[in-house]
Amino acid sequence: NRLSRESELAFSENGKVRSTLPFIKVDYVDQSPVTLSMRSTAASYIEIWDPVRQIFARTRDAKLRGFDFGSFSFNTPRGRCPACEGAGVLEIEMHFISDVQVVCDTCGGKRFRKEILEVHYKGKTIADILSMTFQEAYEFFDGQNRIRERVKFLLDAGLGYLQLGLNTNYLSGGELQRLKLAKEISAGDQRTDILYLLDEPTT
Repeated sequence: NRLSRESELAFSENGKVRSTLPFIKVDYVDQSPVTLSMRSTAASYIEIWDPVRQIFARTRDAKLRGFDFGSFSFNTPRGRCPACEGAGVLEIEMHFISDVQVVCDTCGGKRFRKEILEVHYKGKTIADILSMTFQEAYEFFDGQNRIRERVKFLLDAGLGYLQLGLNTNYLSGGELQRLKLAKEISAGDQRTDILYLLDEPTT
């Protein structure tokens, strides 16, 4: 089980608690899935998706059409494709073999309503952003420090090749472990007195 973020290590000397603790926190970083949801993306997991949506909601195109922050979500009826409900794929039930997924022919796998995809930021739609790699996003969002600072940690962890819209359930164990570690450090706990426990060898 994951150790509490608030866990503190104290060592006893002759039955007394040390006044100086070797670590202020212990975090267990394993390779288990971050969620069972099929709508969890790498971008949402490291918490840059909301800032991206806010950027689109502030564009002139969005304001003219009456779109707000919630319109740029593939999880709400206001923004998602009605055919695939924002999944980008349709699941075909098979009787004798595993169900198969096909790209939604209404949105072409882009997850959003057609009118949402008419809004652009620096020439890109919200669906184009999901298709970017983190390396591309780092360069594209020049000047957006809130986004770039978090993405930088993924680049340092060697995950620059991942797409923002990639479902986290499709990541390998090693990728999940690096993603979790990047999120932990990007959250602001960049101290040297935190102990990270990894359940598998990793570069």
